[in-house]
Amino acid sequence: MSVEAGVERLKTEADEPGWEVDPDDDWGVAVIATVGRQLKLRREAAGIRAADFGEIVGYGEDMVYKIEGGRRIPRREYLDRSDEVLSAGGLISATWEDVKKVRYPKKVRELGKLEAMAVEIGVYECNIIAGLLQTPEHARAVIGAAQPPYSPDDVERMVAARLARQSVFGRDPAPSIHFVLEEAPLRREVGGTMVWRQQLERLLEVGRLRNVTLQVMPTNTEAHPGLDGRIELLKFPDGTAVGRADGVFNGRPTTDPKQLRIVELQYGTIRAQALPPRESMAFIEQLLGET
Repeated sequence: MSVEAGVERLKTEADEPGWEVDPDDDWGVAVIATVGRQLKLRREAAGIRAADFGEIVGYGEDMVYKIEGGRRIPRREYLDRSDEVLSAGGLISATWEDVKKVRYPKKVRELGKLEAMAVEIGVYECNIIAGLLQTPEHARAVIGAAQPPYSPDDVERMVAARLARQSVFGRDPAPSIHFVLEEAPLRREVGGTMVWRQQLERLLEVGRLRNVTLQVMPTNTEAHPGLDGRIELLKFPDGTAVGRADGVFNGRPTTDPKQLRIVELQYGTIRAQALPPRESMAFIEQLLGET
């Protein structure tokens, strides 16, 4: 065996393509178990041992068993390669349409669904740049800084989930989206100077979209209702809404009209205290010019 082949076989599970299944995600567990069962039945019908199949498709035997046992979410390339090896005529590849719906964590999927339906989205972030605005490199640096650390595979899964939510900017008709960001996170060079500059450029790019308003809350401003943390407010076509604020109602999402009025009051006060949109964009441009 060559040195290169030996290194390939010594890959850790975290290096192997695939995602862990959330045991609390009933729908996700059911989908992945069904896909895994189909893969196993087709492989056995073809008379191919798991070890041999893994070698053919470029995966470890353990990964093959995990995917077939519904304990690991296969990536698209695994399904496509399996379809090819097992001569499935596109049937295995087609399961990607179901798999891709459950590959992201349940909470992120639920948030993404709400954002995809909303006609108005308002977000205030106290300590970070909002996930809807993050570049891949910035998101990777933020998620990778967690303690205890996530596995490399989990980091990539969470980054992909965060970026998938940004499809909201391409919706037609476009929702009205408003952000208020604190000055301090804008100055923090997360990921290094180059990543930081790219992130500021991304903010300017999104801030210029006709349906997006971006405001900056200066550090030297007076106290405001967002000091307790994040606030998010989503409004839907039927007139209903959902909101949450870290500082009230234990930070839980609410649809109660009385509680929503409090969240709206907090968010409206924050918007009033932040720099106007034009001044906010100029502020970000000034930060870029300081480097």
